[in-house]
Amino acid sequence: MLRRCVKCGLPETYETIEFNSKGICNICTQKVFKDTEIDWELRKQILNDLIEEYRGKYDYDCIVPFSGGKDSTYTLNYLVREYKLKPLVVQFNHGFMRETLLKNNERTFKKLGVDVLSFTPNWKVVKRLMKEALIRKGDFCWHCHTGIFAYPMQIAIKFNVPLVFWGEPSSEYTAYYDYKDNEIEEVDEDRFNRYVNLGITAEDMEGMIKNDFELDSRDLNPYMYPKLRDLKKIRYRSVCLGSYIPWDVKRNVEEIKSELGWQGDEVEGIPFEAYPYEKIECYMQGVRDYIKYLKRGYSRVTQMTALDLRNERITKREADKLIEDFEGRKPPSLDLFLEYLEISEDEFNEIVSKTVVAPHIPDFKNIEIAPKTWDFEHWYREKK
Repeated sequence: MLRRCVKCGLPETYETIEFNSKGICNICTQKVFKDTEIDWELRKQILNDLIEEYRGKYDYDCIVPFSGGKDSTYTLNYLVREYKLKPLVVQFNHGFMRETLLKNNERTFKKLGVDVLSFTPNWKVVKRLMKEALIRKGDFCWHCHTGIFAYPMQIAIKFNVPLVFWGEPSSEYTAYYDYKDNEIEEVDEDRFNRYVNLGITAEDMEGMIKNDFELDSRDLNPYMYPKLRDLKKIRYRSVCLGSYIPWDVKRNVEEIKSELGWQGDEVEGIPFEAYPYEKIECYMQGVRDYIKYLKRGYSRVTQMTALDLRNERITKREADKLIEDFEGRKPPSLDLFLEYLEISEDEFNEIVSKTVVAPHIPDFKNIEIAPKTWDFEHWYREKK
C-alpha cells in the first residue's frame, strides 16, 4: 500500500513529493503559500514592467509556445486581450494532434488575429526517439518534451524576439521549483536539464541511436536547447505567465470557452464529465498515463483530483470514486503505440517493469481496457 498525502491523496511515488509530520505533502503546502503569502498585486506590476521593457522593440513583442491545450490557449488569449501584444505563436507538432484540438487552434488564431509558425519534425526520427526514450527512461515523450521547450527558444534567436511566455509554473504540480522560494520561475536551460529532457541531451540521444538508425545529425537539431551565449545576445527572458498572476485551471478554462469557443474532448482514462479540458492535445496521452500508472501506481486522474482537493472543489469521497472508476485502465491507443515502435505488448511490459518506482508493484495481468474515444478510428495507423 502506497503512502499518500492525507489532504490531496498524491502517493509517495509522485515526483518531488515529501511529507511533513502531519502527513501533508509539499505540493499542498506550496498551495497554501501561494494563496496567503505571495503579493499578487506586486507580481502583476512586475509583469507590466516586463512587458513594457520589450513592447514594440522587435518584429514581435513576444513568443508564445503553443500546443492548443488549455494552458497555452489561456496564455495567448490573456496576453493579446489584456496587453494588446503582437505575439509570434510557435507550435511544435509532436505528431499526435487531434481533430478537436486543430479546430480549437484555427478558431483561436482567427479570433485573436495572430501570426503562427508551426513545425512538424521527421516522423521516422520521432518513432526512433520514442522507442529509445521508452527503453532508457520508461517515458516515450522525450521528443515532445525537448521539442516543445527547445524549438521556440531557437525561434526566439532566429527571429530576434527575446521575450517568451509559457503558461502555468511547474510549482502548480511539482516541487522542482517552489512557490515558497518567492522567486520568478525562469524557463531556462537549468529547468530544461533539471526535468524536461529526462537527463538526456540531444547529443546524448544521437549517440544512442546513430549505430542502428540511418540518422543525419541535423535531425536532432529541433531538440537542442540553444547556447546560453546566443540567448544572452538577444537579452532573452523566458518566463511563465502563472508566475505573475494566480493560476486557476478551471477559471482559465471557462474564460477561453467563453471568449474563444474553445472546446474540451474525451481522453482515454480520464473522466470526461469531471475533466473535459485535460490533455486533449495528444492522442497518445492515454499511453503516457498508462505507463505512469504501471511505473508509479497512479495516473492523471489522481493528479487532477489532488488539484481539486487542494482547491476544495471536491470531497475525498468523490476523488476516490473517480480514481476507482477510471484510473489504471489499458488504453486502446496502446495497440497503435506498439505498432509505431514495432514491439509486442510483452516487450513493452518488460521495458516498463525495469523503470517501476518502489514501493509500487504493477500487476500487468489484471487490467481492464478503457473505452475508445469518439475519434479513435481517425488516428494515424502505419498498417493500412
